[in-house]
Amino acid sequence: MPAPTSVRDPLDVVLLYRPAEAARVLNLGRSVIFDLLRTGRLRSVKQGSVRLIPAAAIHEYIALLETEAAD
Repeated sequence: MPAPTSVRDPLDVVLLYRPAEAARVLNLGRSVIFDLLRTGRLRSVKQGSVRLIPAAAIHEYIALLETEAAD
């Protein structure tokens, strides 16, 4: 009998993070996140008055850090 496969609902995947959530994901402080946003090292979008950080931007920032570490 084959093992059951786990199918994840696409709506369960977080696509946008608030700055405090992104800080937890990256293990950084909120003020560091806002500095990264201000300097353009971390992308964000705005929905109304809410600043949101796409999950892809977090992955891009990690890739940037890895590239800088390799140099």
